Amino acid sequence: MAEGKYDLAKLAPIGPLTEWLDQHVPQLGKGPLTTALLSGGTSNVVLTLDRGEGAMVLRRPPEVPPPGADRGVLREARVLTALNQTDVPHPICYASCGDDSVVGAPFYVMEMVKGWAPNLRDETIHNIAPFDRMPYEYRIPFAIVDGLVALANVDYEAIGLGDFGKPGPFLARQVDRWAGQLASYKERYGYAGRHLPGLAETEEWLRGTKLPTEVRGIIHGDVGTPNMMFQPGPPARLAAMIDWELSTIGDPMLDMGWFTGGMRDEDFPEKVFVKPLNNPEHFPTRQELARYYCAGTGRDIRDYQYFSILARFKSGCLLEYKVAQAEAGILSKETGRFFADIVTNVFKETAEQIKRMAAA
Repeated sequence: MAEGKYDLAKLAPIGPLTEWLDQHVPQLGKGPLTTALLSGGTSNVVLTLDRGEGAMVLRRPPEVPPPGADRGVLREARVLTALNQTDVPHPICYASCGDDSVVGAPFYVMEMVKGWAPNLRDETIHNIAPFDRMPYEYRIPFAIVDGLVALANVDYEAIGLGDFGKPGPFLARQVDRWAGQLASYKERYGYAGRHLPGLAETEEWLRGTKLPTEVRGIIHGDVGTPNMMFQPGPPARLAAMIDWELSTIGDPMLDMGWFTGGMRDEDFPEKVFVKPLNNPEHFPTRQELARYYCAGTGRDIRDYQYFSILARFKSGCLLEYKVAQAEAGILSKETGRFFADIVTNVFKETAEQIKRMAAA
């Protein structure tokens, strides 16, 4: 994204930021501070920081933040800092700041991870060579699940995240949580909403299905190849999971349901549910990855189907905010149409899968 769309002087004012870095991130050095835009979007803006001794990264909300972005940045910093004690692949967090007077919003400073990241363009994930072809591409999702297994096996209380999530049952409140999120866009954006075929059927199935036995752990919240960085050279090995602003404490198998949403299903081999960003023929099936995950965590594979449906319900309810923002003029109409298609497909195809499951 072009730097001309962002005012770096506002996003990272050199004087106040240099003073703060001197006190809180001495690892960056003492030279004159230079900044540059690394990436920018509707959720967060990422800048590089350099004082002549190696670059680091600053992450903050955009000037017009989405709902909860300020709080999300600080939660992200907290979980990354806690994960510094573990072997979970993540960027090291050096310090965070909740004082808006420094850069105008909360932010944190983290490691610049060495490696490569998949690129989302033209509604498709593009990997660098040789990971853009078989057999190297096939290993990518397994590398991601390696990270999810490491995350699921973390004792979150032992690393200081005992109060990071809400107390009480997690799964029992999820349908209300995301249905409420969807309903909130009317008041927040003046969004009248739209008919979403399959939404009611998906919600009804979730409310009528017996909940799996709940396991507590850290949830990343937005697992996908665009939120991963990989080590250079084959085979695919995870360098870091990034973009932790949706992380919480709950049942970490929800991450598996989210990640595998657009993959091939062994029960319905002729159909790919939900428009995939990756080439489904170059990826394993959902069940292959679920079995791999369960082998590493000790989870029951029979629970996977529920998490698959719940994750898609969550993604549809959550992503509709981008459609609402586009109607409110905060995002472009093009962005709104892109996410409108995604959400429509999520609910329609999830309802179709539920119908097939009932008939099987």
